[in-house]
Order: sequence, then C-alpha cells, then structure tokens
Amino acid sequence: MPDKPIEGEKRVFMTGNEVVAWAALVAGAEIMYGYPITPQNEIMHYWTRLAPKYGREFLQTEDELSAGFTTIGGVLAGRKAFTATAGPGNTLMQEPMSMAEAMRLPTVVVIQQRGGPSTATVIYSQQEVTMTTLGGNGEGLRIVYSTANHQELFDYTIKAFNTAWKYRFPTFILGDGYQAKMRESLTIYDPASRGIELVEAEPYFGKPGVPGVDRPPTQLRNTYNVEEELYEVLEGYFKDYAKIAPEVAEHEAFGLEDSDLVVISHGVVSRACKAAVKELREEGIKVGYFRPITLRPLPVEAIRETANKVRRFLVVESAQGQLARLLKEAAFGCPVEMLDLFKPGVGITAEDVVSRVKEIAG
Repeated sequence: MPDKPIEGEKRVFMTGNEVVAWAALVAGAEIMYGYPITPQNEIMHYWTRLAPKYGREFLQTEDELSAGFTTIGGVLAGRKAFTATAGPGNTLMQEPMSMAEAMRLPTVVVIQQRGGPSTATVIYSQQEVTMTTLGGNGEGLRIVYSTANHQELFDYTIKAFNTAWKYRFPTFILGDGYQAKMRESLTIYDPASRGIELVEAEPYFGKPGVPGVDRPPTQLRNTYNVEEELYEVLEGYFKDYAKIAPEVAEHEAFGLEDSDLVVISHGVVSRACKAAVKELREEGIKVGYFRPITLRPLPVEAIRETANKVRRFLVVESAQGQLARLLKEAAFGCPVEMLDLFKPGVGITAEDVVSRVKEIAG
C-alpha cells in the first residue's frame, strides 16, 4: 500500500469532482459517507476507487440525512470524515449540520450547486448560498469557502479540513455543477511539500483516563432544558466565531483605487467578472473587481472599506440576489448603491458583465 497519495507535486487534467477526491485524500480524510445526487456523484465514484489503495473507507447511506449524521459519528470517533451533496440533498443535510453547529463538530461538506428550487436542473446554479451559509436554524455557525476553479477546489478542500479541526465549526466547500463536471488543468500536491501542516483529528469519546479526574469530561449537547442555559452556550459560540472571523475571512480584489463602480461576485461567476473588468479597464473604463472567497464569514471589514470609497456595487450572481442580501447586511449604513446582474440557475459570461457595466456607465 503506497504511503502517500501524491509525492511532491504534478500537473493533471481532471474534472472538479475528481479533484475533490484527491484533495480529501491528501488532506488526511479517512472516511466518506455519502448518497448519490447529481452533480456531485463522481466525488463518491473517485473516492471509492482511490480509498482502498490508501487504507481509507466509504459508506453509502440510505439518504442525505443519514450521510450527514454518519459524518458526525465519524467525527465523534476521531476520524477525518466528510460528505458531499447538492440541491435537495443540501436541503436534507441542514438537519445534521445544524446538530454539528450545536455541538461544535468539525464536519466537512462539499456542495456542488445545481438549479433550484426543488429538483429543478442537475446542471448548475449559485442558488444554494443562503442555505449553505445560513442553513440549519439560520445563525450561521459555520465556515463556507466559495471556489472559482479546480486549483481552488483542491487547495480549499485541504484547507477546509484544517479549518474545521482547528476552529471546531462545520466547514463547507461551495462549488457548482460547472466546476464539478468540467475538466481543467491544475497542480495537485502533497501538502507537506508546500509547508502545509495538517491539523490532526482526535476522538471526542473513548479518550484515556477517568473523566473529571484525569481529564475534563466530554459533554456534547444539542438540547437544553431552559432558555438561559442555551443563551449562555450560544453567547460563547458567537464570541468564539467573532474572534476567528477576521482570521478566516478571505477575498481578492483589484482596481479599487480609481473606480466608482465595483463588480462583486463569487465562485465560478467571478471568472467571468475578472475577465470583464480587465477588458473594461483596457478600454479606459474605470471599474473595480471584488470577490469574497469566504461567504461565511464574509470579509466584512474589506467590504465596508470598499463600500465607503466607491459609489456603486454591481452584484453579479447566478441566483436572485442571495449574495446581494449578504452584502447588504455587511455594508449596512454605507453610502454605496447596489445594482445587479442576476441570472438564477444560468451561467454568466464576461460579455454579459461588460454589457451591463456599459449600460450602467451610459
């Protein structure tokens, strides 16, 4: 049995789903629990081909509810466990992931978004932003990375396991059907070759010693008897989350210093927006580019700083304003005007963005 899935690094040409499986391997994932749903199916397929070669495991469950709860069970046993889903499966996954929030468990979930509501299309969308960032009971005690390309799928899947186990909040990779199915070149690597130290998993139960004598007792709860008890626990969680948020939040931006209009997008749509902004700036149109990489927590400080400098945001997304709602909350009280280019469940091209910016510019 090979010691490492990857020695050093190498260039490959893969689908996004295959990328996720390889990234989970090198991140030290030990078991995947899953139930098939398009467009994430091949994550399971590739994992089941690769896992036995490296002493890893897989369990297909009867539905997404079971996949989520068994992932929790794997984590409680001290395993780096993960699952993947999409669309209606993501809806079902909110119950177990809400439990993971309540117990501060480092679950990792890969979401490959598809059209909605309900079954809709199996192809693509950005319509699972609200559900993934604020699912469960809506308090958002979770971390969400929105990837734009295959290299990021690899990088942030590795990072998701480290983030989850370091901070003990459920962590999500938010991809989409385009990234899942298309093939693209990228570099896959052994994290150690780039100085990335993997955070070790540890069991929540079955630790050596006598609880309360040799070590603190483990007490994990998702139910409380009185309001005040719940309030005290949640206040601690919210303080912990607020403390780590500036360290976890990520974004990328350019062209902000001389622009009155900034194009804001996330995920795969940001590829079109980046190309559009570069084209527009070459034509002499002063427009900026801003992309939140973490949708939960958002890079609030950077958003507010930008919103206080420029006159207008153009929010571009393959949904009916799900990113825009998050941005409005983050930029509340700032004088920026928010314009939009919404195409729910449909891909957005650089030409679409260029046309909309020129329309705004008059």
